Amino acid sequence: MGKRYRRKRSDGEQYVPLGYPMLHSPAWRSLSGPAVKLWLELRTRFHGGNNGRLHLSLDEAARFLQLGKATVARAFKELEAKGFVKLTRRGHWYGRRASEWAVTDRGVDGALPTYAWKQWKPDAKTLASMRKRGASKTKVGAEMDPWDIATGPPQHRASMNGTDSAPVTALGEQVMGSETAR
Repeated sequence: MGKRYRRKRSDGEQYVPLGYPMLHSPAWRSLSGPAVKLWLELRTRFHGGNNGRLHLSLDEAARFLQLGKATVARAFKELEAKGFVKLTRRGHWYGRRASEWAVTDRGVDGALPTYAWKQWKPDAKTLASMRKRGASKTKVGAEMDPWDIATGPPQHRASMNGTDSAPVTALGEQVMGSETAR
């Protein structure tokens, strides 16, 4: 018997699953934009049995992601430090071989995934930065004050939204008829 080939899906569509546990983790939420882009690019190179042998050079990543090589290098270090990727084989400039990586949300050579990002804990500086960013974000849902989204200065809000005794009118519009006729 010769080589066995996997049959391609007829629609050709592939996707990268992003589970809520990972997306809601402190490690993911603390990632920089370039690190997220790099992780997604690296993750799209996983095709079932090649984890640990995911090739991506700094030059290639910089071209594809439209980032500088220094930014890509920092993003690789960030992903590795936070447990999203693991370097399995360092590349060499001489010989032009890219480094090989493994993503930790999938197993390598039949082993279970490590999910190393679950063990990452932010240091005090990162935690303070995350709290500061969280406090400045817009409130949503039941926490939102409806007056926060109104347009116009506060003194005109009642006339735009109406009151118990007056109908809602556009600014500058006159109401027709008498009070008793309404």
